[in-house]
Amino acid sequence: MNPKGNPGPWRLIRRLAVAAFLLVVVAPVGLTLFYRFVPPPFTILMVQRVFEGKGWDYRWRSLDRMSPALVQAAIAAEDARFCEHNGFDFEAMEKAWKNNQRGGRVKGGSTISQQTAKNVFLWPARSYVRKGLEAYFTVLIETLWGKRRIMEVYLNVAEMGAGTYGVEAASRRYFGVSADKVTRAQAARLVAILPNPLKYRAVKPGKYVANRSRRIGAAAGTVRNDGLAACVGKMRRQTAAEKAEPAPQRKPTVRRPAPETKADPLPPAEPVDAAAPPAPEPADAPAPEVFETPQTSD
Repeated sequence: MNPKGNPGPWRLIRRLAVAAFLLVVVAPVGLTLFYRFVPPPFTILMVQRVFEGKGWDYRWRSLDRMSPALVQAAIAAEDARFCEHNGFDFEAMEKAWKNNQRGGRVKGGSTISQQTAKNVFLWPARSYVRKGLEAYFTVLIETLWGKRRIMEVYLNVAEMGAGTYGVEAASRRYFGVSADKVTRAQAARLVAILPNPLKYRAVKPGKYVANRSRRIGAAAGTVRNDGLAACVGKMRRQTAAEKAEPAPQRKPTVRRPAPETKADPLPPAEPVDAAAPPAPEPADAPAPEVFETPQTSD
């Protein structure tokens, strides 16, 4: 027999197993169920930014009181297969991995579900431990929340500037309107800064954000017309002004021709008639617009 107060090895193992079960299963599931109905009061990133002196502006707004353009822009920019996958887009992850192997700017293949799991439950630093927990919480929210709640939480807790979280706070800060009044162009601009909200600007943006927001706006039209946001469910009806607003168009580009090389034979020169006067150039011919991708974004 063991002395009183000194548990045997099997009892200690049982206690550790119960503690592990509570920590790994009960607590995450309970917290996920709680946030299914209650807005998250804060996130780890919000607390971190407060200690960094960046302030805190976090205003919850339900999905049915947001402009549908915000949902469409988010799906167009961050996760085109949001309504098709169960939390993980393996095709996008494979493409991102191949791109990163080639070097250059690192790209991620995270879905909106994965980003929401990270934003709400975890810390921002990258590590294998965090990625494993992110996958676990992604499965939980896909199972216990559903697509509509995932989108609602995502749009409310995403960092959109220094000390600014969610589309309601961002819409008021940048455009002076509530999240249900933003236009399609403004919604695309808000989503365009998500990759780096502390660097990119929604107001007076640089070339990268300006062009990215145009691409997002054009793609959001496809999301709207093809029903790619149907899993989110019923949203506020579009107003007459929103229906009349034209979707942002992608800026047409003109590529400069590649320089000739020695391997490319030059065409034979045409004979020049010295007596003929040179043909005058049209005075009003506009120069073609040329867009060059900047080396550094924004």
